[in-house]
Amino acid sequence: MEEFKTRVKNESDMDAWESSEAYDDYIGFITAMNKSVYAIPSNKTLTLSNEISQLLNVLNTIDDWITEVEPLKESCRFGNKAFSTFYNLLKTRLPEILSKELSSVDQQNIIELTAYIVDSFGNPTRIDYGTGHEMSFCMFLCGLYKVDVLKQSDSKATVNVLFSRYLEIVRRLQLRYQMEPAGSHGAWSLDDYQFVPFVWGSAQLIENPDFNPNLFVDEKCVQQFKSKYMFLGCIDFIMQVKKGLFHEHSNQLWNISGVQSWNKINEGLIKMYKKEVLGKFPIIQHVPFGNLFNFKQCIKKKPFATPSAIKTPALSLLEKLKKTDQSVPNIVNK
Repeated sequence: MEEFKTRVKNESDMDAWESSEAYDDYIGFITAMNKSVYAIPSNKTLTLSNEISQLLNVLNTIDDWITEVEPLKESCRFGNKAFSTFYNLLKTRLPEILSKELSSVDQQNIIELTAYIVDSFGNPTRIDYGTGHEMSFCMFLCGLYKVDVLKQSDSKATVNVLFSRYLEIVRRLQLRYQMEPAGSHGAWSLDDYQFVPFVWGSAQLIENPDFNPNLFVDEKCVQQFKSKYMFLGCIDFIMQVKKGLFHEHSNQLWNISGVQSWNKINEGLIKMYKKEVLGKFPIIQHVPFGNLFNFKQCIKKKPFATPSAIKTPALSLLEKLKKTDQSVPNIVNK
């Protein structure tokens, strides 16, 4: 049993992270989910498994807790301290709910899954939210495949139902409690808060008949398609919370609108995600590793050649789709 703890203590540990089983499994999950929603819009009707429905209920319950915790009336310059009260509800109530909903999962894995989902809604001290918290939620989802709660047939719903619902909740948190962006680079980052929905959202738009990439900065186009495509939902949220000219407040996205195809945008965003999120020490230093995400060196192997720490039928899903490092264009240069 691997001790569950953070392992990236300084910059020199980043090499170990990038060559670990945890990294391999995580990026495999991101690309597997990405491929599952190629040309599948958010509003496409899906048949949901019982497991997806149960997890959706958990997210809906978390949303109810936000309603329960009113923001403090006093003016707060750096986030509303009521967020800490909401976070305390997560920490105290979620373990029991997950133990009940995931009754087939052993206790150590429940502890790790709970830690990932609790951390995915923001930091209670700084009252901020960023791509590290988003990564925690993706690790929670990936962990559910590793313990065989979710199956390959759930992959479309994992993105279009569970992750979409998560996005709605964290946006509500950001606005309700005036959450700061965690480690934002301001106008020069992709977005103050999110990254993964741009990746999976661009996958939804591959081979899209509705519009070319250069139209996603057009406000009429955004309003028409924001509920159909995750990428447009992201642009809509940016347009709500930021004032001024789009090319000034969201320069990276403006540049991306000059790329000719959604396929190229999608490939480029995966490469950018590895560099700008998975390759950043300030983010990875907070990530705990243990049973579900093992920090030991990854031995490149054929599927099922070596048993992993957790034997998982989902491994085929993760293994099959790891070929993401072909020559990928630099999407930020028109």
